Amino acid sequence: MSTEIVVFAVLFLVVSGMGFVAARWRRANDLASLHEWGLGGRSFGSWITWFLVGGDLYTAYTFVAVPALLFGAGATGFFALPYTVVTYPLVFLVMIRLWSVSHVHGLVTPADFVRARFGSPTLALLVAITGIVATMPYIALQLVGIEAVLKTMGVRGDLPLIIAFAILAAYTYQSGLRAPALIAFVKDSLIYLVILVAVIYIPSKLGGWGAIFDAAQAKFDATPAPGDGILLNSNNQLQYVTLALGSAMALFLYPHSVTGVLAAKGRDVIKRNMSALPAYSLLLGLIALLGYMAIAAGIKPIGTDVNTVVPQLFDTMFPDWFAGVAFAAIGIGALVPAAIMSIAAANLFTRNIYREYIRPDATDAQEASVSKIASLVVKVGAVLCILLIDPQFSIDLQLIGGVIILQTLPSVALGLFGRWFHRAGLIAGWVAGMGAGLVMLYNIANPATKHAHFGGSAFPLEKLGLDTKMTVYAGFLALAVNLIVAVLGTLLARAVKMAEGPDTTRPEDYVADREDPRVHDLEVAGSS
Repeated sequence: MSTEIVVFAVLFLVVSGMGFVAARWRRANDLASLHEWGLGGRSFGSWITWFLVGGDLYTAYTFVAVPALLFGAGATGFFALPYTVVTYPLVFLVMIRLWSVSHVHGLVTPADFVRARFGSPTLALLVAITGIVATMPYIALQLVGIEAVLKTMGVRGDLPLIIAFAILAAYTYQSGLRAPALIAFVKDSLIYLVILVAVIYIPSKLGGWGAIFDAAQAKFDATPAPGDGILLNSNNQLQYVTLALGSAMALFLYPHSVTGVLAAKGRDVIKRNMSALPAYSLLLGLIALLGYMAIAAGIKPIGTDVNTVVPQLFDTMFPDWFAGVAFAAIGIGALVPAAIMSIAAANLFTRNIYREYIRPDATDAQEASVSKIASLVVKVGAVLCILLIDPQFSIDLQLIGGVIILQTLPSVALGLFGRWFHRAGLIAGWVAGMGAGLVMLYNIANPATKHAHFGGSAFPLEKLGLDTKMTVYAGFLALAVNLIVAVLGTLLARAVKMAEGPDTTRPEDYVADREDPRVHDLEVAGSS
């Protein structure tokens, strides 16, 4: 065990050192600028963007939560595969358009775009608050991943997690987006190494894949739960479909996803990355199977913490030194996205709350300073999410965030393709969708811990008066409510001739590229 701790600590400290040094990597003229601190100067090329966005999206959710869901519930956990496959075609054109208009107008956040598109500070404020709130449970999931590794190594108490949290906060504060961009190279390399070794070495020790799937089937056959098993059944098929589609629509609405995209230096960079990033889904499928390997290996969670099954599997199957490497891969895999998420949430607060309502005349340096402090506060909020939410599986922290962030889809994603919706209708839709989503989440219990509320994201249809045991992803239903109300609200606003907000964007802004003179002029102005 001491060998594991030493290897983990050394790699963790090396990566943390890289985080501090990152301020000098691709050095900016002045890091006291939100465009530099929060978006890396909008200068990242294809390779950096590949690792940054990949490191941003493939998180502790991937390496701890997905296998834990397969371990506990079976085939439902594979929803992560179709969702990551279909999301890139869905957002291919969306992200290109968002990049273009953001570069022309100097926009930093999705709420900035909504403010410019619909001329509504109120709608922009709602989008900003939604992004911040939805990001906190996602950051909390990263901290859960680190905690699971520490538990497996026998490190007890909150102090080690607090230390890791403090290191993350410190290098994020100093280096901004450059820190996770640089660390992502090491993070992805470690993860590819660990997973490729795991899917070759562990099955050979367990008697092959046939034995692994047989062991998983035997476990689920022995449980009374109607929704588990290595194949989907009539009780979980609707949940699987709506969860995959809802998650696909939500992924690039998250502020950290947008931040990674807006840091790219050109439209072609985004095109190449949206085309190539599905390659990560192959890795995700292999990672998911670790849940079944843990069943075949007879792994038991530490206490009731099912998130420890993958670290426990590595601890049991690997030599101590390589288990330390694997633990470091999980820990670093949590730090990179946590840093990007806190930066993105902080940018939302600074641009769309502080500058809009508190200090309209804030300078670029003041914005950067406030954003640094806000990034620390967001991390504290993530810790509170761990304390206040008690889901059955840690993956539900991300899925609960998805229910929330999906309510920005009409104003952000659909807004990129037209202004048919009226700002009043979008606000009404947001209120209705958010209200419906929170009510559904409140009424989802945790069957494992008997927690009555916010125990997951699978809403039982029997609560709507239907005679069925089927469940549906709460975010999918909430978005449907949002869209229906937004359409009706828009028709009513038009019927009473309610004034539209001014649109400061133009059609040509959505197809502007790096050579666009307006983009060039903006960059010159921003660097002067």
